[in-house]
Amino acid sequence: MSLTVCVTGAAGLTGAACVAELVDHGYRVLATDIAPRPAHTPAHTYTRADLTDYGDTVEILTGCDAVVHMANIPAPRLATAARTFTVNTAMNSNVFLAAAALELRRVVWASSETTLGLDFEDEPPRYAPLDEDHFPHPTTTYALSKVVGETLARHIAGWSGIPFVGLRLSNVIRPEAYAEFPTFWDDPQKRRFNLWSYIDVRDAAMAARLGIEADVTGATNYIIAAADTVMTTPSVDLLEAVFPGTALRRPVAGHTALMTSDRARAALGFVPRHSWRDHVPVPEREGQEA
Repeated sequence: MSLTVCVTGAAGLTGAACVAELVDHGYRVLATDIAPRPAHTPAHTYTRADLTDYGDTVEILTGCDAVVHMANIPAPRLATAARTFTVNTAMNSNVFLAAAALELRRVVWASSETTLGLDFEDEPPRYAPLDEDHFPHPTTTYALSKVVGETLARHIAGWSGIPFVGLRLSNVIRPEAYAEFPTFWDDPQKRRFNLWSYIDVRDAAMAARLGIEADVTGATNYIIAAADTVMTTPSVDLLEAVFPGTALRRPVAGHTALMTSDRARAALGFVPRHSWRDHVPVPEREGQEA
């Protein structure tokens, strides 16, 4: 019997991709968002709910086996600092507590790469490639809301025995946005904020599905990033040019990502399948370097 999974934030970029990924793999999906139903979502799978309200949250999760929680204000500076923190923390705590009360089997949720110190304006990364241990270092209330969420998840998982999988998603990119990448290449400062990392939205959705399926316990958090950078300059050269004092903890060949998903690979079986290089012509010089 397939599981019934609630996907929150289903009208958003990553939430919509998670709905498609889970349906394609045989899950029954209840999609929810505070926004009206997107045109591409069948009416019978979509229910509007306000997850800042605990009653709405309990009602929407009742009858589900698991939740993929993608609903939040998705980035800094989209709302006031206080509103971002308050709304995100309310949503996360309501979903986590409702999941425990309803005895769901699994919670997968969107944490963020920002918990690791982004955007490195006042303080450079301590080392690279960046991993999960470069934590906690929030520099915005958005990042702080995710740090608080990870703390909530750890304790509620301990109380309930429900596995919580936090996905520290890198900058989520839809394939059509790859056409903008050549505008970054002449100036590494343009994408320094997250060490030139990204994640294809399809791979982000795959990570969420793997989070449902993985044999894990407790509350664990994983970086979810592409295997390469957004740039055509080799990664070591980028680091030396922009963050010259940052220690390189291991060799980094070619255009390998400076934010590593190694732990997600080991625990979840996550291997990114998509790269901007499949969509945008690679400059001849990079092809020679690779």
